[in-house]
Amino acid sequence: MTAAPGHGPEGALPDGAPAAVPGVDLDTVFRSLFGAYPDALLVVDPAGTIVLANPAAAGLLGYGPAELAGLPVDALVPDAIRPRHAAYRDAYGHKPRPRPMGNAMDLVAKRRDGSEVMVEIALSPLQNQGLPYVVAAIRGIGAYPRVRQALQRARYSEQLARVGRTAVDSRDLAHLLAQVPQAMVDALQVEAAALCLLQPGRPGGRVLAAGAAAQGLSAGLGDGHPAGLDPQGLGARAIAAGHAVIVDDLRAEPPGAWTALALAEGHRSALAVPLFDHGAASGALVAVASQRQRFGADEARFLDSLSSLVSTSLQRAHSEEQLLHAQRLESVGQLTGGIAHDFNNLLTVIQGNLQVLEDLPAVAGDPVAPQLLGAAMRASRRGAELTGKLLAFSRRQRLQPTQVRVAPLLESLADMLRRTLDQRILIDVQVDAGCPDVLADAGQLESSLLNIAINARDAMPDGGRLSFGGRWCAALPPGVDGPAEAEQGYVALSVADSGSGMTEAVRERVFEPFFTTKEAGRGTGLGLSSVYGFVKQSRGAVALDSVPGRGTTVALYLPAVAAPEREAAPAEDGAPRALPPGLKVLLVEDDAEVRQVVQAFLRQLGAEVTACVSGEQALAALAGERPQDLLLSDIALGAGMRGTELAVRAVQQRPGLRVLLMSGFSHELLEGDGEATLGHRLLPKPFDREALAQAVAATLAAR
Repeated sequence: MTAAPGHGPEGALPDGAPAAVPGVDLDTVFRSLFGAYPDALLVVDPAGTIVLANPAAAGLLGYGPAELAGLPVDALVPDAIRPRHAAYRDAYGHKPRPRPMGNAMDLVAKRRDGSEVMVEIALSPLQNQGLPYVVAAIRGIGAYPRVRQALQRARYSEQLARVGRTAVDSRDLAHLLAQVPQAMVDALQVEAAALCLLQPGRPGGRVLAAGAAAQGLSAGLGDGHPAGLDPQGLGARAIAAGHAVIVDDLRAEPPGAWTALALAEGHRSALAVPLFDHGAASGALVAVASQRQRFGADEARFLDSLSSLVSTSLQRAHSEEQLLHAQRLESVGQLTGGIAHDFNNLLTVIQGNLQVLEDLPAVAGDPVAPQLLGAAMRASRRGAELTGKLLAFSRRQRLQPTQVRVAPLLESLADMLRRTLDQRILIDVQVDAGCPDVLADAGQLESSLLNIAINARDAMPDGGRLSFGGRWCAALPPGVDGPAEAEQGYVALSVADSGSGMTEAVRERVFEPFFTTKEAGRGTGLGLSSVYGFVKQSRGAVALDSVPGRGTTVALYLPAVAAPEREAAPAEDGAPRALPPGLKVLLVEDDAEVRQVVQAFLRQLGAEVTACVSGEQALAALAGERPQDLLLSDIALGAGMRGTELAVRAVQQRPGLRVLLMSGFSHELLEGDGEATLGHRLLPKPFDREALAQAVAATLAAR
C-alpha cells in the first residue's frame, strides 16, 4: 500500500496513528491487517465508488476477490431503499462523522446474486488523516443466535397472524385446515407437515386421518393408509401423552409403519403436538425434517400456539353447526306444533262424530257400517299418535316426570321385545350397580326406548345383538350438546345394535322430522325426532354413534334422581266414571265443530251444558244467576282471552267452581301462562267420550 497524499515527511505517521515500533514494516502490517480482518472492509471515495475491498467483503457479498473495486457502493444497496441511501450518503459526505456498529438499525446489503443479508455497518471518515475516503466496516449478523431467534419468532408471529386472519374472515373450516400445514412448513422451514384429526368409525376405535398435508407427508398419515393405524405413529403418541413429543433421530425409534415411511421419505427428526376439543384430544399437528435434532422448545411452543388456534376454530365450527341444527329443528318444531294443534281439533271432531254414529240404532243394525266405523276410528287413533309424535318432537307435549327405576324399566322392555322381535336378535341388559333412578315421564321414556329398538331391529334384517345399558355419569361427555349440568348428574340409557349402521350424511339428518331411510309406507320419519324432542324437554341430551357396517348406539342422558324412591300413584283403570246427575257445565270452545262434539258428549253423559265461544262471553254467563259446577275451556280461544286467564277470573268470580282445561297444543301450559295453570287438569285433544268422562270425574273428585 503506497503512501497517499497528506502524509508527513517520509517515515512519519499521520496524526492519531499508533506509534511505530523500530524495525516493524507498518506498510506490511496494515496490508495484512486489511486482508485478515474478519469483517468486510470497503474504502469508498467521495463519488461513492469502492476503491478497496478486503476478502471478507468479497465473501460476504458474493463477489470475486477483485470484482468489488471500481463498483459504485449503491450496487450493494437493495433496490427498494436505494433512493433513501443516496440521500443519506450525500448528507453524510457534507458532515462525515464516525458511526460505530450496534446502533440498533435494521440494515440489509444486496449480494451479487440479488439475495439480501442482514448486516451491521460502522463508518469511519479518513478526512482528519488527510484522505478523502470513508471506511465502511460491514458485519453479517444473519447467523447470530439472537438475530436468528428474532427472525424465527417473526416467522412464527407472521404465520400465526395469517392463520388467525383466515380463522376470523373465513367461515369455511376446510379452507382454514388446508392452510395450516403450509403455515407450519413456512414457519418452521422444514420439509413437510400435516394436520391430523381423530375420526370415529375405524376398526380398533378412533384413529388418525390426515385432514390436510403439505409437501408429501400425507403419504405417511393418509386416511386409510396402514400407517394411520400404527399406535406408534407420532401423532398418536402426542395424543396419548397430551403434550408435545419430539423425536431427535427417527433411526433410533422402535420399528413401526409410520417410522418406516418417514425414514423412506428422507426424514430424520419429527415433532407432534395434540389438538384438543373441550378438554378431549381431537387430533395432532405433525412436522418432520431431514436434519437430526431439528426441533426444540421454541418449535414446540409455536406448534402449541397454532394448536390452540386450530382447536378454537374447530370448537367454533362445531358450536355453529350445533346452533344451526338447533335453530333448524326449532323452526320445524314451531311449524309442526301449530299443525298438531289444528290437526287435534280436526281429530276431535272426527272421533266425536264417529262415536255418535256408532251409537245410532241404524248403524248398529247394519252389517257393514260397524266395520267401516271401526276402521275409521282406528285411522283417527293413528292420526292422534302421529300428532303426539309431532308434539314430542317440537317439545310441546305436557310431560309428567316421575322417579323411574332404570333396571326394572330396561328388563321389562327387553322381556317384551324378546317375545315380539325376530328370534335371531339376541337382547341383553347391562345396568351398572348403584345406577340411580332417572327423572322422566315414564310412558314417554319407554316409548322413546321402544322407538330406538324398532329402528335397531330394522337395521338387523338377518339378526344380531340388541343391548340396553344404564350407567351414571357426573356430566355430559365432551361434544354432547345439552342443558346446564344436572345437580345429581345424568343417567345414560343406551340402546346399541350390531346392524348396518349409518353414513355420515344420514347421521347429520337422523333427528330431523320426516327424514327416513325406510322404503315408502314403512316409516314416518318421526321416531328419532320425537325421541330428540322428549329428551330435550326433559332437560337431557341425546348422543348418537354409528359406523357403517358396525352398528349404532343411541344414548339418552337424563337427569339422575338422588331422592328416596317414591311409590308410583295407582294407574286409572280406564273404566268410564259416572257423573253426578244434573251436572252443570260451562263449555268454552271457539271452534264450532269441536264445540258441537263436546257438547254432544256432555249431554250423553247427563250434563246440562251452557256453550260459549269466548272467555268474555263465559264471564258474562257466570255473572248471571244460573249456577255452574264445572268450567270446561279450551286454552287457545282465538284473539280474545286465553283459557288460562279465564280460569283464574272465573274462580275469583265463583270460588267453588271446578276447572278442566283442554288443548291440542299443550305447550301453551308450559310457557307464558305462569301460575294460571296450577291446580287445573289438562285434557289433551283429541279425546273420546270416555276420556272426557274420566277427566271430568277426576276434576270433580280432586281437592
